[in-house]
Amino acid sequence: MRLSHLLTGLIAGTLTLSAGGFTLHSNDLSGQLTKTQEFSGFGCDGQNISPELHWSDVPKGTKSFAVTVYDPDAPTGSGWWHWVVFNIPASVTSLPSGFGDTATKQMVHATQSITDYGKAGFGGACPPKGDRPHRYMFTVHALNIDHLELDEKASPALVGYMLNSHSIGKATIVSYYGR
Repeated sequence: MRLSHLLTGLIAGTLTLSAGGFTLHSNDLSGQLTKTQEFSGFGCDGQNISPELHWSDVPKGTKSFAVTVYDPDAPTGSGWWHWVVFNIPASVTSLPSGFGDTATKQMVHATQSITDYGKAGFGGACPPKGDRPHRYMFTVHALNIDHLELDEKASPALVGYMLNSHSIGKATIVSYYGR
């Protein structure tokens, strides 16, 4: 990544990290998350809607994708997993806004496993009031395997282990949120 691209991203408040040309984009995300992506619960009163995501310049040999959202700034000692989606077919290069709602029938077949909120699906941002803004790392993983032999009960740590074992590339958007 060129220094000028890094500085421009930091000044704009959002940062896109990619491997080679593999890049993650969103029509819903900017430097700051909004009430739309804020969790509804744990003292937060947002809409808890996952953002639209799309990716391009997929690494050769990709057989499936996974999407994760992670907050490394959560005061847990181990961060906080907000969304874990895997077994996204290689023919799919986008997820619509609201895809993280597991109660809604989706056009894309994929597995959404539990988050650190204790349930499957998107769990939006909910940093403690008064904390500095947290980083939310939206990452798409290109995998060299068609299907992970995991289900919706798989922990984020187990999914992460499997993703790292089969990753051939990843791209990330970092957005911030504070309350």
